[in-house]
Amino acid sequence: MNVRRRAAVLAAVAVIGAATPAAAEPSPSPSQAFPSALYGDKDPKFDGVWRQSLALLAQDTVGVRPAPKSVEWLARQQCADGGFAAYRADPTTACDAKTMLDTNATSAAVQALAALGGHDAATDKAVGWLKSVQNKDGGWGYAPGGASDTNSTSVVIGALTAVGEKPEQVEKNGRSPYDALLKLSLGCDGDGAGAFAFQPDKKGELAANADATAAGVLGSLGKGMVVKPGKKSGQACAKAGTPEQAASNGAAYLTSALAKDDGHLTSALAGSDPQPDYGNTADAVVALAARGETAQAEKSLRWLEKNSATWAAQSGPAAYAQLIFAAHATGANPRDFGGADLVKQLNATGPAPRTAAKAAAAEEKSDSGSDLFGVWWYVGVCLVAGAGIGFLFSGGRRKKQQP
Repeated sequence: MNVRRRAAVLAAVAVIGAATPAAAEPSPSPSQAFPSALYGDKDPKFDGVWRQSLALLAQDTVGVRPAPKSVEWLARQQCADGGFAAYRADPTTACDAKTMLDTNATSAAVQALAALGGHDAATDKAVGWLKSVQNKDGGWGYAPGGASDTNSTSVVIGALTAVGEKPEQVEKNGRSPYDALLKLSLGCDGDGAGAFAFQPDKKGELAANADATAAGVLGSLGKGMVVKPGKKSGQACAKAGTPEQAASNGAAYLTSALAKDDGHLTSALAGSDPQPDYGNTADAVVALAARGETAQAEKSLRWLEKNSATWAAQSGPAAYAQLIFAAHATGANPRDFGGADLVKQLNATGPAPRTAAKAAAAEEKSDSGSDLFGVWWYVGVCLVAGAGIGFLFSGGRRKKQQP
């Protein structure tokens, strides 16, 4: 799920739950400072935990050690029952009934904290909360109690896998997350054959959704956000009786959709022309790579290398993370992404990573000490025979310390 969809979904949830004043709090003004440990400089109200989690997970994926305070900030966002909200401005205040907990933010945080290590208690508690809000059909909605959707169910599967759980064994009323995904997958006839729907419409009908399909392919494969190229198996669309077949069908749909528009997906708002959808294209690359569809994944990655720079700069850390995940999934170098260093660009959106911070501190210490010099005095006493006169020779030598 990309940032735009997260914001839209959470905004809708906020509207539904606006019976309390807390749900209608105004966004912080530009003059209000956001936490220094947070990645990104835009209002974190709808995506603070999400973008922080993706940023930290992407750094870990490329071998960068995040700043400790950024990891601590994410861990402190957790509520006592294990769930995470999209953003809590004051984590010292206990969560209550008005706190809008979020399965997507919780699952992203689990994936990040599990990858970083040392947070087993937090991730176990978070997974326990996710299990407690699982729907009867085996899936999850964005908010507890909401109807199951493909994106939320899939990101929860990623969290379960990250902590070593087997998604097929996480059941409610005898139904697993995979059962929920199978019900959200389209058949092989008609428009959108093989795709996943986000949710059924009011009539119970399913409509193909590329964003949901990218998520559904990963979820059906039992994968999280970080994947390696998988092995390709049957491409033909067939009745999805298993998660593996649903993933195969979804991958075929994505391949066809990407091929129609020169390697990228499109989106369109009401009354506007279709526009390239960079975030969902990156997600589709990850899904196809995980499924072993490397040819289309690599073609779409090349399109992203040429065209995504402006989008990523405007969208911030989560966007850079999505591109890093796409590069990693296809075996590309995120430090040379169409000539850009995605890792450096991501790091610049928040606190300096641990190794970079240490280097900067060492350099600062070196600079502060560069004006200190050791002084050595050499004293020679020469006795002039027969004269009784001593000559004192003293000299000083200043030696600049090397940094």
